[in-house]
Formats: sequence, C-alpha cells, structure tokens
Amino acid sequence: MKYSAIKKDLFIDNRKKFAKHLKPNSLALFVSNDFLPTNGDGSFGFVQNSDLFYLTGVDQEDTILMIFPDVKDGKNKEVLFIKETSELIAIWEGAKLTKKQATEVSGIENIYWIHEFEKTFKTFAFQAENFYLNSNEHTRRYIDMETAEMRFNNKLRAQFPLHSILRSAPIMHSIRSVKHPIEIELMQQACNITEKGFRRLLNFVKPGVMEYEIEAELIHEFVRNRSRGFAYGPIIASGGSACVLHYVDNNKPCKDGDVILLDVAAEYANYASDMTRAIPVSGKFTPRQRQLYDAVLRVMKGATSMLKAGNTFEKYNVAVGDLMTEELLQLGLLKTEDVKNQNPAWPAYKKYFMHGTSHFIGLDVHDVGFFAEPMQIGNAFTVEPGIYIPEENLGIRLENNIIITSNGNDDLMKNIPLEAEEIEALMGK
Repeated sequence: MKYSAIKKDLFIDNRKKFAKHLKPNSLALFVSNDFLPTNGDGSFGFVQNSDLFYLTGVDQEDTILMIFPDVKDGKNKEVLFIKETSELIAIWEGAKLTKKQATEVSGIENIYWIHEFEKTFKTFAFQAENFYLNSNEHTRRYIDMETAEMRFNNKLRAQFPLHSILRSAPIMHSIRSVKHPIEIELMQQACNITEKGFRRLLNFVKPGVMEYEIEAELIHEFVRNRSRGFAYGPIIASGGSACVLHYVDNNKPCKDGDVILLDVAAEYANYASDMTRAIPVSGKFTPRQRQLYDAVLRVMKGATSMLKAGNTFEKYNVAVGDLMTEELLQLGLLKTEDVKNQNPAWPAYKKYFMHGTSHFIGLDVHDVGFFAEPMQIGNAFTVEPGIYIPEENLGIRLENNIIITSNGNDDLMKNIPLEAEEIEALMGK
C-alpha cells in the first residue's frame, strides 16, 4: 500500500459500533475480496472488501474476520484469520502481514492463519445460535460473477444448515454512513490530492491536447502523492462528449472553443473523493458557456446549503429541482408552459439535468447509506448539479464533497478552484 499507516483506533471503534447491533449469542463473519483475473495468469490487482477494511484495516487477500461478543471463553470476541507467508510468496509477491503486524493494524489480539479457519471456527460456530453474514446489497449493484463473499456464504450455509442466518449489510450501511473523524481526515487527504491534480491541469490544458494526455497528468500527480490512482473511471469529456454522462473513452482532441467536463478524483487509503469541474480549452469561457456555468454554480451553492442534519432527500430533491427549473427558465431552455404541463414523475428540468444531485461517499464512490432516512451529522455526500445541451456540444457539471456537521456542513473541496474567474485566471498564467 502507498498510503501512510492508519490509526487502529478507527477500526477498534468501528467494530464496537457493529457489535452493539448483534442479537445475543450471534457471531458475524466478513471475508476479503478476490483478485480479479484478466487473461492468462494476469489480474487487475487487489481491492479489499470495503466492509472488511472498515472493520480491520487489513488490506490483503485471504482474510476472514469473526466478531462474537458472547463467546463462552470471553477472550475470542474478535478473531482475525490471515494468509501466512511462505518462502515462495515472500520471493514472488513479498511478505504478507505477520500476526504481530496484523494486531498493530487492526487492534485485534487473536490472530490465526487462514489455513486454520475450518478447524478453529467449529469451536466457535457450535456455541452460536445466529450467523451474521455479509453481502453486497448496494442498490446500484450489477454483478453477475460469483464473488468470494458469495462462495463463502454458500459454503457456510451448507456446513451449518440449522443455524439462523442474519444480514450484516443493514448494520454496515447504517454505521458506515456516519463518518468517524479519522475517516474524514482520510477523505480530506483524498480531496487534497485531487486538488493537486486539478491545479496541475490548469497549466497544462490548451487547444490540441488529447483527453488521454490530461488523464496521464492526473494519474502522475495522484500516484506521486501516495494515492493508488483514480477513485473511479475518469471522465475527461470535451465538447459534445460532456453530454454522455459516463463517457470514459478519453480519446479525443480538445478543441479551441470547447469546454472540458472533468469528473476525476483520487482515492486515498481506499477512501474516495469525487470531483467534477468544467474548464474552457482556450482558457476563457465564451459568454454562453459562462452563462450556463454560473447557472449550474448557483444551483450547486443552493443545494449545498440544504445538505444539513434533519433534512430529507425527498424534500432536498424537490427543492434542488425547483432551483434548476428557475435557472433553465432564465436561460430560455424551458418555457413556462413546459413547467405548467410537466409530468410530476419526470419534471421538465430533467430534459437538461437527468441525474441525481447527491449520493453518499466514503470507502466507495457511491457509498452505502439510507436515502429514506433524514440526513445526520457525519454523513458525507456529493453535490453535483449539471446542465447538458447536446445540440450545443456543451455540458457543465460541478461537484464537491460535503460532510454534514453540527453547524451545517463542511466542504472538503473548498480549496479547489470553482469560481469561473479563478479558473480563467489560473489557466491564463
């Protein structure tokens, strides 16, 4: 890992929060992700299961966590199984965590090797009435392949058919949505790295530069600042490509007179940032581009002010829609009749602003949380309104990352240039 060591207090606190939600005489299990294969003997590398990382800080494969608050001996309330380093692994891949190192990372005292799991686990399993098993219950999940977690859960059900199976996901969604102060520090670091990359671009972009050259500048700056790289597939969309919401080809030239929509951000220590900016290729917006930019910025500022404890997403989305509707009327993109005769299920503004304004962010870019519940202190959200006009080859989206606080909210990206004048001034240097 490139990132600096994380205080184990985070993971100790996270496990305590989780354990409070378990029914009596229950144990919970969490397993690491697979290496994702490419072809032959290749792989995409390893990305840890977010829930396992949240509870342990262990960032390697072949790892299992057991949490059993009511264990009979009173000692093995937390047990971690990790991969033992062999001579072959040490030579070809590098040594894995020792038991001592695993304790230093996670704060868990009881460490076993992963090959001891089958035998050791039985001594705990027969003491428990319930198993809490984890699963990816993300509302945007579209996964056809069988994951390590799925295989593990199926095997456990077959081995212990008379135990009651309960779900860990609702607990994890609840506790992960409220960020620990250490998590906020890590997210701030991801945002700071993103800022470095963006400022680098403002001196680099000019007519004729290729979108992939911009991508290369960003990955250089991210990795040199201890990030693994992009928190998600980067969108570097110039001209009309900005109207394709998930454009990731990044293979076109940036032409004089166009605007580049940049939805690009760094991860740090598995925590995501998520930034979007729109910048003029020439270094200066045209009057029409500036008109749309300022409209989106006003909606962004208005939406940000509404991200506060107690507000609901139902009210928030309606209010943001009203802000956008007013801007589109002022721009002449909508007429009063369009709004008067709109379908409430798909308001008129959706023609130009068709996606949501905010989502949870944290260990995952689209992090877990409950949109049906009121916003609460410690929640982390994006705020990202946009206007897209394909017939004008123009798309503007602006996005920052917000933490709900007792005083309203804090913008983790407040130091990243956002005002049009500042962007033009920095590009003109």
